[in-house]
Amino acid sequence: MIVTRPEHLGGVVEVEAKIGLIVDRAAGGRLKLPVLVETVLDPNAPLDIRFESNMSSTQHRHYNTLLNSLKTDQPTASPLDYSHLYLLDNFFPAPSDPASDSGRGGDKVRVTRDEKTSQVVQCVKKIRLGDLNVWSPHHKADWRVSVNLEVPVQHPLGSPSYTRRKDRMRYTHEEFVIDLTQVTTHSAPNAPPQQILHELELEIARPELLLATAAKRNDVTVSEHERSAFDELIRAFVNNARILVKIV
Repeated sequence: MIVTRPEHLGGVVEVEAKIGLIVDRAAGGRLKLPVLVETVLDPNAPLDIRFESNMSSTQHRHYNTLLNSLKTDQPTASPLDYSHLYLLDNFFPAPSDPASDSGRGGDKVRVTRDEKTSQVVQCVKKIRLGDLNVWSPHHKADWRVSVNLEVPVQHPLGSPSYTRRKDRMRYTHEEFVIDLTQVTTHSAPNAPPQQILHELELEIARPELLLATAAKRNDVTVSEHERSAFDELIRAFVNNARILVKIV
């Protein structure tokens, strides 16, 4: 889906893995399956499920402590960079666009500001290209891989439908970013909080590298090293996600 994305839309390809739980809607709890190993769920299977990208505050602190210790004890040859971000997301209904090919109703425009400076960091319409849910029966969490397009758009007019405040600790290592975020949702910018979530996301840091390596994957005119670069990038991404799930 990375190579076959609708290129006429432009935008940035985002590949991310979120840690959380696959929930059986009917049972109201974590999905149960008669399998003993990590399992990728068929997106077309008749399962009434949802993915909850959330964890307890205790688990969130555990990851924070672990990542901070890695930063302190890191080897100088491959540093772990850290930044603490305070972001404000305002969501607006997206204007209808027949050329978008998103095939989804309820698209939204997200305007992200630095809460300290009020500067607009990003104004995008996010188009989901696909998801894969991974059930991990031997661990306390599952994970989901999502591929999205983030298409730059003009700042919308009017008032936002809802607002999210993000207190985010970002750790960057080589080609990957780990975001630990406390997300507070408000029905309006100055309204009391409706929901507080604790999220962990792993993302490929450089979309341009992702696309460049994907384009050479089956190119017989380049070296084997170049052809295998995409697979190696995805393998490292998946291994990092698995490690994060194991240490919940």
